[in-house]
Amino acid sequence: MMYDDSDIQTAAAREASLFRNFGARLSACAAQCKGLAAHLAGYELQEVNSREALSELPVLRKNDLITAQQIKPPFGGFVREAALNGMRIFMSPGPVWEPQLPGADPWQGARALHAAGIRAGDKVHNAFSYHLTPGGFILDEAARALGCIVFPAGVGNTQGQVEAMRHTAASVYVGTPDYLQVMLDHAQKEGKPLEHIQRALVSGGALFPAMRERYQEQGIKVMQCYATADLGVISYESCKGDEIVTGMVVNEGLIVEILVPGTGTPVTPGEVGEIVVTRLHPDYPLVRFGTGDLSRQVTQTSPCGRTNMRLAGWMGRADQRVKVKGMFVDPLQFASLNKQHPELVRWRLMVSRVNDRDVMTLNVTLADASQSASQISGTELATAVEATLKKATGLSGSVVIVDALPDDGIVVDDQRGTPD
Repeated sequence: MMYDDSDIQTAAAREASLFRNFGARLSACAAQCKGLAAHLAGYELQEVNSREALSELPVLRKNDLITAQQIKPPFGGFVREAALNGMRIFMSPGPVWEPQLPGADPWQGARALHAAGIRAGDKVHNAFSYHLTPGGFILDEAARALGCIVFPAGVGNTQGQVEAMRHTAASVYVGTPDYLQVMLDHAQKEGKPLEHIQRALVSGGALFPAMRERYQEQGIKVMQCYATADLGVISYESCKGDEIVTGMVVNEGLIVEILVPGTGTPVTPGEVGEIVVTRLHPDYPLVRFGTGDLSRQVTQTSPCGRTNMRLAGWMGRADQRVKVKGMFVDPLQFASLNKQHPELVRWRLMVSRVNDRDVMTLNVTLADASQSASQISGTELATAVEATLKKATGLSGSVVIVDALPDDGIVVDDQRGTPD
């Protein structure tokens, strides 16, 4: 069953709808959003009415948005703030500020929930964070728009979450891929397994094949969607019958390009590149927004019957920003590390996976080369840097003082690999 008829429209009809009066709508957006106008200054916006013409516009990078927001808080002139009365604003790591847009399902998540078999009346346990970032609200709003009943669990307090899930008898979990297993294991140890969970829609981390298979063995069908705080749900998994289809269907209303990383040039269809998205919403238009995530287009038609473009899923980062426990960690967050700790000269954040959990280790070197790492590891300096790391990223990690680090410009080293 499709969410609506747009799921199965022809490619030509979809393309015509996406670019109908695009130039006029883009010009109107620029007139309302001065930051966008400045970013696109010198381009003939009225003439942009095709994918080819769109590709002539510059890519908007996350750092560009951060800089604009610092100059003109909170949104850098990219949002029509008059439309936000009664809405929420959020702060994601970077920091990047995002608005909640007016209307039901503002991040377009209901279509992904529906594709995962979730329906009106289902009770949903939402374990995404409701703190600072829009993570929890993205699927909260989506589930309520679909007619579901939502328990806003947020993150942490596993004991409390397990007790709540038992009490509500929720049949659906939404959250990061690994936390559901933490809850299931906790309940199992108590001798009261959570047998009513039937489905899950996960995001904010890699759903490894072994992880999905383990859930399936426990009677839980787990599917995933790809979402960002800026754009909402970009793509999602679907099914043909009971079988999950390989690849993710692009959400309706979005124009997705896959570009050679760091450029505005499209890759050859089927090659890996950076996901760049255009969403021409009148209140928060994002034009050729570079997500920094890598993927490739699945060129075959989906057997599920949906006709939109498909992505192969998340295949790594085009830059050094990584997602840890559902939160982005950006090299910019470490820019002032040596100002707070002048003893440090170089650092590298290592992100690994231990016992199905993301682990952060910050390796640092000292300005005083006469002091060896073995002499002062585990001292007050390491403890102080750990506190700074948590304050900067919102995540806990350990600090290891090492004698040397390569001078290769790498600040964040994701060693988790990519799911098969």
